[in-house]
Amino acid sequence: MLDIKRIREKPDEIREGLTRRGADGATLDRVIELDRSRRGLVTQVEELKNTRNSDSKKIGVLKKSGADTTALQAGVRATGDRITAMDEEIRVIEATLGEAMLRIPNVPCLTIPTGPDASANRVVRHAGEAPAFDFVPQDHVALGERLGIFDFPRATRMSGSGFPLLLGVGAKLQRALIQYMLDLHTTRHGYTEMLPPFVVNSDSMRGTGQLPKMAEDMYHCEVDDLWLIPTAEVPVTNYFRDEIIDRPLPVYLTAYTPCFRREAGSAGKETRGILRVHQFDKVEMVKFVEPSTSYAELETLVGHAEDVLRGLGLHYRVLELCSGDISFAAAKCYDIELWAPGQKGWLEVSSCSNFEDFQARRANIRYRDAAGKPQFIHTLNGSGVALPRLMIAILEQFQKSDGSITLPPAIVPYMNGVDRLVPRA
Repeated sequence: MLDIKRIREKPDEIREGLTRRGADGATLDRVIELDRSRRGLVTQVEELKNTRNSDSKKIGVLKKSGADTTALQAGVRATGDRITAMDEEIRVIEATLGEAMLRIPNVPCLTIPTGPDASANRVVRHAGEAPAFDFVPQDHVALGERLGIFDFPRATRMSGSGFPLLLGVGAKLQRALIQYMLDLHTTRHGYTEMLPPFVVNSDSMRGTGQLPKMAEDMYHCEVDDLWLIPTAEVPVTNYFRDEIIDRPLPVYLTAYTPCFRREAGSAGKETRGILRVHQFDKVEMVKFVEPSTSYAELETLVGHAEDVLRGLGLHYRVLELCSGDISFAAAKCYDIELWAPGQKGWLEVSSCSNFEDFQARRANIRYRDAAGKPQFIHTLNGSGVALPRLMIAILEQFQKSDGSITLPPAIVPYMNGVDRLVPRA
């Protein structure tokens, strides 16, 4: 969440940031009003407490002299009742204020493009060679069916649409890609691997910004108040919730997890195959860094995600997202998109974001500065990378006219030497 002091002192700056996002300023107005009311009541309570203390001392003096203190004592009791009532009023206002603060998105970084939606995103660079074909390339669904690596009808019978089932070398390829990415991030990029829980409580979801805004997009078990994670970002970032980090910075963590999301687009082309699903695998990278370094750390985070794709020889591009397209909690974000010839379009495979101290304030994650004073840390995260669209790009970019797939050399050792997927006879 935003710093209430920042809102109090620079409301116009916050309002301008929300306007760049296309966000309604009504909640900000409500927060400013509630904060003003709370501070006014706190001042009144302090004044009443001073009055009560002063009158209590007077009662003691008067009693020693034998004077009648009945009226003064009644006044002290009345003041105490007022204080109790106002304390309750403050408690209610603080709870309402806290809920309102959770609904204000982060302020976009001043350097990112301003625009209402994805149409204003900026292409930063292209990388890798676009595949050239002397035949009409097929999409991943047609390729996967010939290879026998998908079984969508049985998956639908088990769980409903949007829950893919991979078979044989398809399942092996998915597992190999996960291991390839984890090895890359832990051996070359300096991350420590985690295997976190795949369910979290509501406090964890609030800490990273999924709640309350995106509750309808998540799978929730109300009996236990546990949520299936939409991304490893949630448990990994919450690793330090309510702590002062006591180790040298920066801290880099990476994790593989399945991810679960209700939102999966409307029926049709967008949900065909594994393009947009309710359950998918992903390797995530999370950074905890000093504020002065966070934007440089964002650039290296993007580079770490790109290393995955460069190592596989894939054609991709990097986008800088505009103010109207970044996520609720992000101040700046890059998307990495893979070219999918069979789809004739670009597919997002990674989002790399700097949240500044937005998540740290929600999750109460701090570090000690050079003077030893606790300060809120900056958090970053990026997909390193998501599996379904990575699988799509490998199938579609490396397909041959006979429907076979030549696997990238970097993945062959993880496939026990298998370097080619061949259609079933």
